[in-house]
Amino acid sequence: MNFQWYPGHMTKAKRMMQENIKLIDLVIELVDARVPLASRNPDIDELGKNKARLILLNKADLAEDRKNDEWKAYFEGRGFFCVKVNSKKGGGLKSIQNVIQEACQEKIERDRKRGILNRPVRAMVVGIPNVGKSTFINSLAGKAAAKTGNKPGVTKGKQWIRLNKQVELLDTPGILWPKFEDQSVGLKLAFIGSIKDEILQVEELGAELIRFLYQVYPGVLESKYGIEKAEDPYVSLNRIAESRHCLVRGNELDAEKAARLLMDDFRNGKLGRLTLEYPEQM
Repeated sequence: MNFQWYPGHMTKAKRMMQENIKLIDLVIELVDARVPLASRNPDIDELGKNKARLILLNKADLAEDRKNDEWKAYFEGRGFFCVKVNSKKGGGLKSIQNVIQEACQEKIERDRKRGILNRPVRAMVVGIPNVGKSTFINSLAGKAAAKTGNKPGVTKGKQWIRLNKQVELLDTPGILWPKFEDQSVGLKLAFIGSIKDEILQVEELGAELIRFLYQVYPGVLESKYGIEKAEDPYVSLNRIAESRHCLVRGNELDAEKAARLLMDDFRNGKLGRLTLEYPEQM
């Protein structure tokens, strides 16, 4: 599979972020806990240099807990603040306010020395499409302050959200980068739904996920769908189709429907808590 996806609105979004970075004290970057490195936009490091940085391992409930801890240690070892969160259910959000204050301690101290009291910390919330930025902001703000959707690219323009007297958030559209140097990164992003399914070969994607699961999480597919393992992932896809009665007219097996079912089950955590990349591989 060859991934190229950089529509015009992403160029515009990147320019907008570059223009606003001078107003910002802290960059809050959301990554998907199942693929913490693949879901990081390398442009963000350049954009956020000289700013306080906080990485949120979002959707931590969908990834292995032990691996979440390893990734947290990995990022903290590289100078980032890092918190495991589950924005949908509110897990880990209580600690965010304190971590924001801690990350911006130098800025708050500088303000105090200049006699500037109570100026709120301004944080830019960034991340690739479909990583959960808007859900995170809504959960933190306690109201539907930012639009949400389970499709990449719902946030179109910037919006400021005042959390309280201490923190203001700038929501930004999710942006990918122009070219994936490593196609396996594109594959992982396709697995988690950060690349629009409409531009992908869903059967091929399903077969790739099956191949990965057989390598790293043997037994997951067999126990979930009650199928026997096959050497050829496309055979496994047909077995899932059979098991879940994915049929087209004439009682033919519908492998594409089975692949969509598999991808949905993976993305929603119905296959269990799975992590697709590990710090020790980096």
